Amino acid sequence: MSTIKSRLRREKIAKILMQLAGIGITGSLFLIIGIILFKGLPYLTWDMISQTPQGGFYIGKEGGILNAILGSFYLAGLSTILACLIGLPIAIYLNAYVDQTSTLARVSKLLFDILFGIPSIVYGAIAFSMMITLGIRASLLGGVITITLLTIPIVVRTLDELLKTIPLDLKNTATSLGATRWQTAQILLKYIKPGLFTALLLAFGRAIGDVAGVLLTTGFSDNLPLYLDEPAATLPLAIFFQLSSPIPEVQGRAYASALILTFIILIIVICTHILASRQKKHRL
Repeated sequence: MSTIKSRLRREKIAKILMQLAGIGITGSLFLIIGIILFKGLPYLTWDMISQTPQGGFYIGKEGGILNAILGSFYLAGLSTILACLIGLPIAIYLNAYVDQTSTLARVSKLLFDILFGIPSIVYGAIAFSMMITLGIRASLLGGVITITLLTIPIVVRTLDELLKTIPLDLKNTATSLGATRWQTAQILLKYIKPGLFTALLLAFGRAIGDVAGVLLTTGFSDNLPLYLDEPAATLPLAIFFQLSSPIPEVQGRAYASALILTFIILIIVICTHILASRQKKHRL
C-alpha cells in the first residue's frame, strides 16, 4: 500500500513539475512577443518596410529596412536551395543505398548530429577562412556559403527521420518487384514529399534568423542586394546594429525590425505545421 502511495506521490509531483515547465515556457514566449509588440509596433510604418535606409537612418533619420528584408530572403532562399541539393542526395544515399546496421550509416548519422549542434559562429569562422583562401570578400555569396554549411545538417537529419517513418514493407515490395535502388529512392521521395517541404521550411527559418554566422561573411550595405559579390544586409544584423545605437528612436526601430522577423518566422512555423499534418495524413 505504501509503495502505491509513493508512486502516486511521485507521479503527482512529476505532473506538477511538467505543468510548471509548460507554463514557464509558454509565459516566456508570450512575454517576448509582448515586449516586441509593445516596443516595436509604434515604430512599424509602411515606409520602414518599403524603403531602403536613407542617409543617417541609423542615427534616427528617414528610411527603412527593405534592403535587410530582401537580403534575408535572398540569403535564406539561396542557402536553403543549395542545402537541399546537397542534403537530399546524402539522405537518400544513407537510407536507400547503405545498410542501416552498417558502421558507415551509424557514423554518418552521428557526425550529422554533431554538425547539427555546432554553434553558427563556428560555421561563420570556417566559411570566413574559406573565403580568405578563395579570395572572396564579405558579400552575399559569403553569407550563402556560411548558411548552406549551417543548414545541410538540418536538411539531412530531418529527411533521415522522415525516411525512417516509411514502412519497411514498402521498401521490400519495391525490391521484390525488381525495382532498382534508384527507382526505390524515387518511390521514397514521393512518399515523403510533404515532409520534404517541411525540412526546407525548417532550414529556411533557421537561415533567416541567424546572425552569428553571417556577421563576418555577409558584410552590410544600405543598398538592395543585386549581385552575389556585393555586401548584403539581413534583418538580424539590422536589429543588432540598431539596438547598438544610443538613440531611443533607432532602438524602437530595432524592435519593429524584430517584429517583422517574428512575423516571418510565425508564417514559416504555421506552414510547417500544416505540411506536417499533411505528411501524417499521407502516412495514414
